[in-house]
Amino acid sequence: MAHENLQTLYVNELRDLYSAEQQLVKALPKMAKNAESEDLVDAFTNHCGETKNQVSRLEQIFESLGVSAKGKKCVGMEGIVQEGAETIDEYQGSVLDAAMISAAQRVEHYEIAAYGAVCAYAELMGRGEDLGLLKETLQEEKRADEKLTELSKIVNEDALAGEKENALRGVGSPTSRSKKTRSAA
Repeated sequence: MAHENLQTLYVNELRDLYSAEQQLVKALPKMAKNAESEDLVDAFTNHCGETKNQVSRLEQIFESLGVSAKGKKCVGMEGIVQEGAETIDEYQGSVLDAAMISAAQRVEHYEIAAYGAVCAYAELMGRGEDLGLLKETLQEEKRADEKLTELSKIVNEDALAGEKENALRGVGSPTSRSKKTRSAA
């Protein structure tokens, strides 16, 4: 059944974001656990705390709308999170950190687009309190993306330096790690 109501679209998009944020609350600790860079561990850990607050903000909005937060699974985020999880088995060291930053930035860009849309809907519908909460989250997502960009400059250089060092020593590329080796780490 097709809907022609912006309110329905708004609620469905909020539910999608709610599902996405809950998926990230589970994924971020795993990423932090597997990061080599302490700065990246801190970034993932801090953003997990922010994400829990973002879930709470969405719950406030659902309460004010008088609707349930449940009902929609964010398959887009599910795919992005799955891709990120796969990198943990495929890479190691600073190359894994570089891969996880790339995956995390995909997450942030997805969220920035989604929160931008719901902000526009909230504004059009005169939902000022929602808009304030959503803009707060949108700004956090943008700051997280900026932080990841900063970290990538260091991490990517470390990954390249490690490859050059291994090449000089005659060692193969350090980028691939089997599941067996990863689970032993």
